[in-house]
Order: sequence, then structure tokens, then C-alpha cells
Amino acid sequence: MKKQPKEMTAEQAFLRLSALCAKGEHCQQDMLEKMRLWGVSEADQASVMERLVGERYVDDERYCRAFVSDKIKYVKWGRRKVEQALWLKHIDREIVQEVLNEVADREYADVLRPMLQQKRRSIHARNDYELRMKLIKWALSRGYRMDIIRQCMEVDTDEGEFLDEDV
Repeated sequence: MKKQPKEMTAEQAFLRLSALCAKGEHCQQDMLEKMRLWGVSEADQASVMERLVGERYVDDERYCRAFVSDKIKYVKWGRRKVEQALWLKHIDREIVQEVLNEVADREYADVLRPMLQQKRRSIHARNDYELRMKLIKWALSRGYRMDIIRQCMEVDTDEGEFLDEDV
């Protein structure tokens, strides 16, 4: 028989969470979920969150900026996928829109273009139409908008990337 973990006090929760926040960015939803798992009462959760936000350990806008930057540069997600992930984190919609609007379409295109060229080499298609549809479907699944996908594919087609290889 397993022992039930004893409830954590508000001060213990604050100390653990502030140490965690000192190592990296976290959003309010992450902190609330951790406290819920630790058995912190709802009243204590509210007071700990108020303190974390007040002392700027947790800042959803700062978290959103770091998240967007990391997901675009390192994970190579498109706008829609980033937006969806932030929605799951319960980040305020206005904050998300403000941060995402600061990212130029050119940045998404600069990330997507080489990925499309690399993906092109691994796709088997009977004709150019099928190839384009598979690439579009793949790029959409990565969260890129259709206008960015078209822009990247048109540039590549103009350079002969998709048409000069045997398909």
C-alpha cells in the first residue's frame, strides 16, 4: 500500500517554484498544475501564484516571447502550431496575438524553405501535382499558413527546384 504524500505548504510550494522559475521560463498554467499535483490547496495556490507573479518569477508575456522564439528557431513550427500550443498553456489570447504579430512572415519563410527542400528529397510522388500536395500537407501539419507555403514553393519552383528532378 502506497503512502499518500502529505500536502505541501504555500511557503514550500513558493520556494520550489521560485527555484524552478530561476532556471527557466514557465507560465502560470505550468505552476498551477505542479501545485495541484503536489496537493497544495486552492487558496494557497492563489496566494503562491500572486506572489510568483508579483515578484516577476512568472510572467506569461515573457514566457510567450521565449516560447515563440524557441519553437520557431529550434523546433521549426509554424504560426498555427505555436498558437495552438500556447492556447493549451492558457496564455491570454491578446498576449499571444501581440507576440506572434511581431514575427515577420519572412522569418517563417526562412525556416520553411530549407525544410521543404529537404523534405522534397524524401517524398516519392508520381507527378509534380502529387509532390506539391504532399509538401503542402506536410507543411500545414507543421503549422505553417498556406500563403507562406505558397510563397516558399513558388520561389523554389521559379528556381527549378521541384520541376527539374525526376518525379
